[in-house]
Amino acid sequence: MKRRDILLSTLALALMAKPAFARPPFTLGDDPVPLLSPPFEDGAGRDLMLSDFAGRVVMLNIWATWCPPCREEMPALDALQRKLGGPDFAVVPISTDRGGIEAVRNFYDDIGIRDLGLYWGEDVRVQLAFAAFGLPTTLLIDRKGQELARVSGPAKWDKPAAIKQIKAVIDAGT
Repeated sequence: MKRRDILLSTLALALMAKPAFARPPFTLGDDPVPLLSPPFEDGAGRDLMLSDFAGRVVMLNIWATWCPPCREEMPALDALQRKLGGPDFAVVPISTDRGGIEAVRNFYDDIGIRDLGLYWGEDVRVQLAFAAFGLPTTLLIDRKGQELARVSGPAKWDKPAAIKQIKAVIDAGT
């Protein structure tokens, strides 16, 4: 193949590629994976476990207020909760801030987060239990508390491709 043909082929592929936010964020696997759940706290000071969300599809986001990509994606997670949240679906953002739930509450107030619940967990316990070794890490969890997929790093959770993919999981009744 001539250099010009290679260049033209590469250019054509680049022009045909969809932007990252136009693709579904999760790569769904075949078999759900059982999860451990450390205890974590909600905004009212109650101790929770992942099993407290049984029966709902959960998008679990592990993050911290000091993490720039985490901070950037929080408004999109808030919008996703506003759009799809209810008896069949919940976004559960567990902060691992050393400042505890108050750091999360202050951050939500500062940037105008309205629809996400307040959740905090001890950083090492949360990261080890969910095998989240980078922030943010987001897990899509089925109604039985099993992991369907995960994304390491930020995503555009309020874009049509993400909403469509998550809605399909909710509607499948898994």
